[in-house]
Amino acid sequence: MALSIGVDVGGTKIAAGVVDEDGAVLATLHRRSPATARNAIFTTIADVVNELAVHYDAPTIGVGAAGFTSSDRNTMVHGTNLDWTGARIADEVAERTGKRVVVENDANAAGWAEARFGAAAGKANVLVITLGTGVGGAVIIDGRLVRGAAGFAAEVGHITIVPDGRPCGCGLRGCLERYCSGTALGVNGWELATFRPDYAARIIELSGGDANRISGKAVTAAAREDDPAALECYARLGDALGIGLADLCAVLDPEVIVLAGGLTEAGDILLTPVRKSFTQHLTARIHRPAIPVIISSAGQEAGLIGAADLARQD
Repeated sequence: MALSIGVDVGGTKIAAGVVDEDGAVLATLHRRSPATARNAIFTTIADVVNELAVHYDAPTIGVGAAGFTSSDRNTMVHGTNLDWTGARIADEVAERTGKRVVVENDANAAGWAEARFGAAAGKANVLVITLGTGVGGAVIIDGRLVRGAAGFAAEVGHITIVPDGRPCGCGLRGCLERYCSGTALGVNGWELATFRPDYAARIIELSGGDANRISGKAVTAAAREDDPAALECYARLGDALGIGLADLCAVLDPEVIVLAGGLTEAGDILLTPVRKSFTQHLTARIHRPAIPVIISSAGQEAGLIGAADLARQD
């Protein structure tokens, strides 16, 4: 059985695991991420890999990395939340471990895990959207991960859905990420609290009484209590996401859409408005096969599972 080690590198945590050909995780290790120290990031990745390799024969390493990953599957062209823009990650980790290393965009890695082993297993054409602090994505067409000419494909969080809308960290305005992420959910709550404080009173209360500290988590907590203001925040997010998904389907025509990431823990609070908006805006909806919108099943280890499997197949 060919084993591979997957590493999911985030701004706060580095998770590594030994993964078999069926997507099962045999062992894991976690370390705090030294996000602002480039060499320390590489050293920490190598340390967890080398520790796992003592007990498992895994010749390949897949590293899931946040940012614009080059098509050479080595170089981080532009990193997000981590100090490694321009770094040749695969070379750095290979030098420290003596193993073959492949780098993947983290959303691509998580999406691949969903398509291979998770909620979309058995489907050849899959769109995966990751909803967390930001919005990422992965596109699988005819069973192959789409990376694009430069390696930047499926950066779905940066399609424009509101011309000249909210400013985005990418430098543009109106990006999907600014309306459909956990961060955006908090902004929705802040806007209601600023202009309709009585209506948003429960959201403010769950934020310690400070409207400037409203987060997506506070909005979600209020929504679970059926608070109307919080549910309105989700309705606005769901409407925007449904429009974005419909636009993507007009181009990609997937069999299924999988939503992944921390925001999906809201379950039907999220799914209900998303599905409603998606159905309303989907082109040719009465003529095409239904495209289900479902929640991921690969869990928190999806990133390392997908990275490991893609490295094994490279």
